[in-house]
Amino acid sequence: MNAIEVDNLTKLFDDFTAVDHLDFEVKNGEIFGFLGPNGAGKTTTARMLTGIIKPSSGKVRIMGLDIRQDPIKAKQIMGVVPELSNAYTELTAWNNLQFMAELYGVPGKDARQRAEELLGKFDLYERKDHKVRTFSKGMKQKLILAMSLMNDPEILFLDEPTSGLDVISARLIKDMVLELNKEGKTIFLTTHYMEEANQLCSRVAIINHGKIAAIDAPEKLKMRIGGLEWVEVSFDMPVDASDFSDLSGVIDIRMSGDKLRLYTNEPGRTIYQLVDYSRSNDLEIVMLNTLTPTLEDVFIKLTEEME
Repeated sequence: MNAIEVDNLTKLFDDFTAVDHLDFEVKNGEIFGFLGPNGAGKTTTARMLTGIIKPSSGKVRIMGLDIRQDPIKAKQIMGVVPELSNAYTELTAWNNLQFMAELYGVPGKDARQRAEELLGKFDLYERKDHKVRTFSKGMKQKLILAMSLMNDPEILFLDEPTSGLDVISARLIKDMVLELNKEGKTIFLTTHYMEEANQLCSRVAIINHGKIAAIDAPEKLKMRIGGLEWVEVSFDMPVDASDFSDLSGVIDIRMSGDKLRLYTNEPGRTIYQLVDYSRSNDLEIVMLNTLTPTLEDVFIKLTEEME
């Protein structure tokens, strides 16, 4: 059984089509990324999948349950982490978790045990009796993730879970997502961070103007668009980009900080020519990398094609 099945899902707001006849499925136990520019229909889709808003047409099944026909049963097996905090700032971390347990009908003894486990896992136990308004953004995000797990859901919906976090907090959240997935939870991840999707997701869907442009594993999407590779090089002394304009196989040259990026259809030959250049000019190569198209390149290409 698929964890999520979406069939002809459509949402209209007056005469505006926010989501346009989507068809896709999320496999049990995978991390599925849902990517798109602002206004593409990501959040509207996620809200229909979680039963917050009703679709204009189409169906959503959560572990085989129709979200419109069996909304309570479907919601009992999912956890939701919205983009904006839904923790009560005047309550303590402990009381927020107990409140979530009451909403989902978790028995008192189980709720207390579950709260202690989650506070320990998310390194919040020492702050369990502190009001949430005293928490940093990273701590709030960890608490919200803990709140979404109080009912031990089979499917977790994450909407921009690392948005606005510092590097360390974002890394902690990503590590927790991977750990939860290893424990068997299916994760539907909405994000606009391409590298985050590349690191976490087994498959991604790219949406623009309410339509899906592509669905596949990140590496397969990169292979699908083809395109040039590039060689990135840095020397121990500044160089003039124009010195490399006549290199064989080089299509384009760009500076990126202290690095020179050469787009080429012959990366091997380009590397040899760079080594020759360094020798003839008595320069030392500090860094040399050969890179293929990134998920960001795929995203930009596919969304531009839909404009």
